[in-house]
Amino acid sequence: MSADILKKIAVNEVKDVKTGQTVPLGCVWETQACVVLFLRRFGCQVCRWTASELSKLQPQLDQANVRLIGVGPEDVGLEEFVQGKFFAGDLFVDETKQCYKDLGYRRYNALNVIPAAASKKSREVISKAKAEGIPGNFKGDLMQAGGTLIVSAGGEKVLLNMVQDSPGDHVELEEVLKVLGVEGTVQASAQPKCDDTMCTM
Repeated sequence: MSADILKKIAVNEVKDVKTGQTVPLGCVWETQACVVLFLRRFGCQVCRWTASELSKLQPQLDQANVRLIGVGPEDVGLEEFVQGKFFAGDLFVDETKQCYKDLGYRRYNALNVIPAAASKKSREVISKAKAEGIPGNFKGDLMQAGGTLIVSAGGEKVLLNMVQDSPGDHVELEEVLKVLGVEGTVQASAQPKCDDTMCTM
């Protein structure tokens, strides 16, 4: 990922869920390193599980002065997401989806959305979410993909840029700590047996 793209998304405006104010995305990494999870949808079961997993790192991230951020592409499902306490970090909404566009996050179509939802990765993650009692729904934009971005303090460097190909794609917790140079261990969810259940996208 080029520095130019990082500078481009840094000026994109996003809505702070806590305050309702619109701020440039770059303000989240202005003074500290930042892990930014770009959610597909707030109602997405896989996204809720991924957000819950990343939240397990909150103690280590706080100690290392690293901020944890979640960005959604729309308000649909936001209230339920907040009430469900699926994410420990701060939440923002990219109402124009400009960050998603600038980062090159794909949009599925009627032909490829079902195969993507039924992929092995998606089925594995949906099994984990079900095992942990994390629900999902079909509300909102089903076609938008997301990713994870880790940026150093001041936006000087992109430490990690994961762009989803499948809805089940996510960054392992150990990898997040590794790229940030943070020591510690995490208790990730146990690997489930993959079944033929379709991902609740």
